[in-house]
Amino acid sequence: MSNADIAWPYGFDSAGRTARAGPEAHIRQMLEQLLFTNAGERVNRPDFGSGLLQLVFAPNAPELATALQFNMRAAIQRYLGDLIEVSTLEVGSEDAAIRITLRYVIRATGTAQAAQFVQRE
Repeated sequence: MSNADIAWPYGFDSAGRTARAGPEAHIRQMLEQLLFTNAGERVNRPDFGSGLLQLVFAPNAPELATALQFNMRAAIQRYLGDLIEVSTLEVGSEDAAIRITLRYVIRATGTAQAAQFVQRE
């Protein structure tokens, strides 16, 4: 089993072995890890993360969404740019939630994917 097959969050399958994820699911899981990790949480990667969790308690404003969109696009390009190409990235702030809609293409297969993530206060 390669590291690319390990599902996140880490768990076990019905046979008691390490749970695995297919390539498309694994890429989505890596996106989720990147978006919901704060800088400084990862050992030996102090700048890994998008800053989403730090901004979620800031005043809800269009400027927040724009800044977050810029930070997330840069983080995705840096850490996952060799695996995916971002087609669209939209960040919207609604009441007490931030909604991220991402459309991307998996470089290895050319498969278009879409993912949506929501962070609430």
